[in-house]
Amino acid sequence: MPKTAFITIAGNTNAGKSSLLNAIVGEKIASVSSKPQTTRTRITGIRNIDDVQLVFFDTPGLHKPVNKLSEHMLNTVKESVSDIDAVVFVHDCTKKTNEQEINLLKSLNKSKMSVILVLNKIDLIRNKEDIAVSIAEFSAKADFDAIIPISIKENNGIDIVIDEIMSFAEESVHYFPDDMITDQPEKVLAGEMIREKLLELLKDEVPHGIAVGVEQMSERDDKDILDISAVIYCERESHKGIIIGKGGAMLKKASTSARIELEDFFQIKVNLKCWVKVKEDWRNREGLIRSFGLSEQ
Repeated sequence: MPKTAFITIAGNTNAGKSSLLNAIVGEKIASVSSKPQTTRTRITGIRNIDDVQLVFFDTPGLHKPVNKLSEHMLNTVKESVSDIDAVVFVHDCTKKTNEQEINLLKSLNKSKMSVILVLNKIDLIRNKEDIAVSIAEFSAKADFDAIIPISIKENNGIDIVIDEIMSFAEESVHYFPDDMITDQPEKVLAGEMIREKLLELLKDEVPHGIAVGVEQMSERDDKDILDISAVIYCERESHKGIIIGKGGAMLKKASTSARIELEDFFQIKVNLKCWVKVKEDWRNREGLIRSFGLSEQ
């Protein structure tokens, strides 16, 4: 009899939520970078194990809202922790707990939601007794169905997380085809791959003001080539200059890096063309937030 479990992955920015999703699914479907707030919307990942379908929702990291976009991001988190089977709460164990984390955990406890606490980055902890201290701190403030220390970087403990999640599966039809790994449209996946490369390369003040829209994506009839045209939107003219770089060097570097990843993901030669346009203060403009697909709806 087929079974299904719906799981939300939540936690602070840079805790490793998207990395965990990618590790569980076995494919890179969520953007990952060292910059905070890399994930802006709810991303669905799907993993099938025998007759069990696990459906994951990766959410934006907890943070203090500073504009309309970040308000939408936090609303996405709130909406993603209802009508599901369990929450996997990811915490960077090299950092102290904060008020936002504890408040969310207490609200989950209050709603009787099952919560698995995942303490990530144990490979960075020299004194392993510190992990026990973190477990004790969390246990004193909230209730958990399981607490699992892991290292996504070293692929340590991922199998334990999966085993724990499997226990929440209940008899149900599968809501997605068994060969499907995400519900994200291909254009969205391609845009996020391009944005991730820009996040890796650009200065701190620029990345949060970037959105990528893939306007055209089509395979040629006569050749095995995928043509992709993307527009990189930024908030200021000065940012446009930084993204393009001297003599176009920065844009070329990001585009080349993105093209390599796109070819690996889609398993086809890619012809990628990128343009840069300015949309002043777009993160505070509801119409543009919706047009970029970044509202919680």
